[in-house]
Amino acid sequence: MTSFLITGSSRGLGLELVKHLASFPAATIGTIFATARAASPSVDLTQVIKTTNGRVKYVQLDVNDQSSISAAASKVDQLLGPSEGLDVLVNNAGIQLHNDPAPSLMKEDTLDSTLSTNVTGVHRVTSTFLPLLTRGKAKKIVNITSTLGSIGLAKQSGVIYCPSYSISKAALNMLTVQYASELGPKGFTVFAISPGWLQTDLGGSHAHLKPIDGARSVTNIILKSSKAKDNGCFRDIYIEGDSFYTGENPPW
Repeated sequence: MTSFLITGSSRGLGLELVKHLASFPAATIGTIFATARAASPSVDLTQVIKTTNGRVKYVQLDVNDQSSISAAASKVDQLLGPSEGLDVLVNNAGIQLHNDPAPSLMKEDTLDSTLSTNVTGVHRVTSTFLPLLTRGKAKKIVNITSTLGSIGLAKQSGVIYCPSYSISKAALNMLTVQYASELGPKGFTVFAISPGWLQTDLGGSHAHLKPIDGARSVTNIILKSSKAKDNGCFRDIYIEGDSFYTGENPPW
């Protein structure tokens, strides 16, 4: 059984990941720790929890609050027990603020808050949960990124879109590579995945894909990933019959 912890699970991709993982047999996917910053799970997440016979457990975790993260790690440690570790961490929580139409017009607090959640928050969570991940069998850390963070693609298109968000995802990509370089020799697989443009509160109603499409493809990549093939990589999803989502790794 493989255990998962997913940040930002109250809605959007995080919620769909929890739902999709819970659809696997318990012999394949074990305990799923669904986390979010609220004291109690959202209505949608509560419905999922009620139908999973205890496999999905809610843990409060605010990626911008170190004391919250530490408390979450202690709770997960207690729920796992002394002989078990956490197998897979999915750093999904993120924000995209829409009040910076151009780089020169970015407000300082917009950039600071975006970096705090999308980059520093990932570091806070990963470093705090590292002892539990070290005890786990799979030892996988997956960071949900975006092709908007690709410097190569930005140079090709010349399009400016949500500068603070794009900057944060580019920084997250480098954070991923740094962790992969450190932890790869210790048996870890650390990589980034762009889940596609999804019809969530973040992606908007005009996006390409339903959240479940992204969740299925992301889960497939995680379960099939290996240290030799994926450590330090930037992965993109594959959607059968779609000429845009070919599964080819994007440029950094």
